[in-house]
Amino acid sequence: MKFGIFYEHQLPRPWAEGAELRLFQEALDQVELADKLGLDYAWEVEHHFLEEYSHSSAPEVFLAACSQRTKRLRLGHGIVLMPPGYNHPARVAERIATLDLVSGGRVDWGTGESAAAAELGGFGIAVDDKRAMWRETVEQAANMMAMTPYPGFQGRYFSMPCRNVVPKPVQKPHPPIWVACSKRETIHLAARLGIGALTFAFIDPAEAAKWAGEYYEIIKSDECVPIGHSVNANIAMVCGFSCHGDAAEAERRGLDGFRFFGYALGHHYIFGEHIPGRTDIWSAYEQARDHMPPGGGRAGIGTPAQITANLAQFAEAGVDQVIFVQQGGRNQHAHICESLDLFARAVMPAFKRDEAAREAKKQAELAPFIARAMARKQPMAPLADAEIPKILALGRLVAQTQEISSDGKTADFGRGDIAVPLQDPAKQAGVR
Repeated sequence: MKFGIFYEHQLPRPWAEGAELRLFQEALDQVELADKLGLDYAWEVEHHFLEEYSHSSAPEVFLAACSQRTKRLRLGHGIVLMPPGYNHPARVAERIATLDLVSGGRVDWGTGESAAAAELGGFGIAVDDKRAMWRETVEQAANMMAMTPYPGFQGRYFSMPCRNVVPKPVQKPHPPIWVACSKRETIHLAARLGIGALTFAFIDPAEAAKWAGEYYEIIKSDECVPIGHSVNANIAMVCGFSCHGDAAEAERRGLDGFRFFGYALGHHYIFGEHIPGRTDIWSAYEQARDHMPPGGGRAGIGTPAQITANLAQFAEAGVDQVIFVQQGGRNQHAHICESLDLFARAVMPAFKRDEAAREAKKQAELAPFIARAMARKQPMAPLADAEIPKILALGRLVAQTQEISSDGKTADFGRGDIAVPLQDPAKQAGVR
């Protein structure tokens, strides 16, 4: 089993001067410590306008900083919001590839669509279209990273002409693709598309075994047709985290922050009414705290022995990676670092001892199924050299336009897809 840490950059009110600065700097220190301790991943979300719950709107910047403070830790976008209203697919491909380069090939590309009204409405994304947007843009961003040049695309949600999207990532054909699975049914979708499942959905090991079993059954079946140019067959689950020699102290240090994590998520996604810049989610949580059900996701909270026993059940159930929400609510930086250190010394070695052999066995077992899945994929056809359109420099377009009388004629100066009046050379060059 592999282990990761997870960041929303939560910041409950009231907000003191310098609180966001301290939050981000402490998170960088925690990621650096996790790398030194031998954990495997650091995951960072992308959210917008979700006050208190997540102040992580530019994960590519945070992860780039992490890349320079770590040596071996893999850096996971958990996730990139893929509808083009959030991020144009070419910009996603460029940022993922750049991060892969500056990190030396350590990026995992998590994808998602969001289900928060504040985000969707803020960027004008239709709820009914967001899944189709995600599917279209993930496939095309993968093509952009893998193809030289990208042939261009006329889609339902975005279009662009032929361009060579640079730079290209270190990992070929592109970094491993994942999708956030807030609903269990999305785990099946992940398997059908040959990508990893990042899930919040597992309550207990029995449920994890059911969904992991179904995921790998689909990976091995004819249903699996990869959306990308490779298959990433993995299931990761998110849970709370606080490791201490005393069980009661572990709960005291970590449980309240994890419960706020769940409450704030519910506020923005399920039951809340939010006034931007004014609503105090922490105060509302304090009033609701004693009336909330216990909830799940506590596998990483307890003594080393308790956590070891809990995680062993999930490993047996088929979970490949556990990702710890250690920075939640008002959990303290010192306690987080102490927990990570104790976990690395007292829990992780038992799981790491056989990890290389487990992974090798898994990949050998899946290899023929993945080969058949890749054979079922119908990749985007590359352009022959003669089909690649020329792009004339804007200055040349302007000069040529000035030499032609404005008699209503049109010409194609290299877009290859449309012709526009010569009087508008900026549009002809694809400039907006």
